[in-house]
Amino acid sequence: MNWQLQLSERRLLLMVGDAVCNITAVAVALRIWAWVGEIGFDADFLLLNSWWFFLLTSLWLIIASANDFYDLRVVAKPFESLSRLVQIELQLSIVYLLIFFLSPRDALPRLFILYYAAVSLILIIVWRLARVVLIGWTNRARRAVVVGSGWAARAIIEVLNTHAADDYTVVGVIASDNTHSEIHQTVTILREGGSFLPVLQSLDASEVILAYGNDLPGHIFQGVMDAYENGYAIIPMPILYEQVTGRVPIEHVGTNDWNVVLPIEQTTLFNPYPILKRIMDISLALIGSLVFLLMLPFIALAIQLDSPGSIFYRQERVGKGGRSFNILKLRTMIPDAEKVSGAQWSKGDHDPRITRVGRWLRKSRLDEVPQLINVLRGEMSLIGPRPERPIFVEKLSESIPFYRTRHIIKPGVTGWAQVKYGYGASVNDALRKLQYDLYYVRHQSILLDISIILRTVRKVLSLAGQ
Repeated sequence: MNWQLQLSERRLLLMVGDAVCNITAVAVALRIWAWVGEIGFDADFLLLNSWWFFLLTSLWLIIASANDFYDLRVVAKPFESLSRLVQIELQLSIVYLLIFFLSPRDALPRLFILYYAAVSLILIIVWRLARVVLIGWTNRARRAVVVGSGWAARAIIEVLNTHAADDYTVVGVIASDNTHSEIHQTVTILREGGSFLPVLQSLDASEVILAYGNDLPGHIFQGVMDAYENGYAIIPMPILYEQVTGRVPIEHVGTNDWNVVLPIEQTTLFNPYPILKRIMDISLALIGSLVFLLMLPFIALAIQLDSPGSIFYRQERVGKGGRSFNILKLRTMIPDAEKVSGAQWSKGDHDPRITRVGRWLRKSRLDEVPQLINVLRGEMSLIGPRPERPIFVEKLSESIPFYRTRHIIKPGVTGWAQVKYGYGASVNDALRKLQYDLYYVRHQSILLDISIILRTVRKVLSLAGQ
């Protein structure tokens, strides 16, 4: 059996290598700074400036994650990886320069960040190119055998071929019945009393993907146990699907599979995350509200000149626990847009009800900024599933399994679904966005929240909102 890194191990290896490159870059930048400033480069100097190692490396890794620098599809494309790397260095430099100009004179070194950005760029390029040569086994695709048939096997094979073709090779399928018509792959039929081991050995496999639900046939279970006892990695299809796509495959699970939909960890006596998140919500909402107040007169004038009517727009939405509240937005449509048609999804850029200024407000996401008031009132959070209208919640709950699960937490001004998927205007779009929402529900953390905020900023600056 071959030894091949799992997806999480591959990402971790990339992050560790990048961290080492960044720590080295900080050391080199400090040496250049000391040389240019004619300062003694000794242990005392390094100790005094040791916080730069932690600060810049942590910030770099967070910005890199927000730019999908550890998405294995990006990693597999050298030119796209290089483009993302340049973006990361530019974004980090912009953050530093903003802090530099807002700080007291001589509080921060003038050209230090430029030295660091240049050195880290070169080192990470060398590391990423040399990784294949230095530790080539880390780049080998995992040879996987799918155990199962039907939708689960088809779904995971399609996802691996689409999202992780360079990291996974499905070398065979083992099933308890004939599924040639359902799966475009060589299928080995395992009979009662059969064993996986000869098949796994003949295919030189290293991993077994279990694409069955809770009703696992007895002989299949015994085969899985044989493989496990002999050192083969066993991973359930929904878990791998989630790791590869950043989504929960809710259209592929039944009501018995609640364990792959609901949050991973149980509630503990002391969990600092809700407190830290609320502090972050209040702090950033206050800062954002002050900035928005400075912009509001100009925005209000533009809205009025384009389409006379109210500046703000209130609408009932469903929040945490299924409780309704009124969301506050800048008006982007003509007055009484739903008077004749009734409630309906917006058609995005092609919706004739959207005004010219409203279209720009949506692209820049400025229309959502008044919801900071909802955040301060505790009805929303900065990060979470977008709140939906009651009439749509009722319809979607009937057609989409687990839709109500998104109401476990507070809705957000932005969220994982918003930064990973475009505008939704149908049941199918709602299903895909729910997959991302449930991923967030299961993996909530401050680091993920920061990543979503940075991704949102990037979308706002590129006018990629809708």
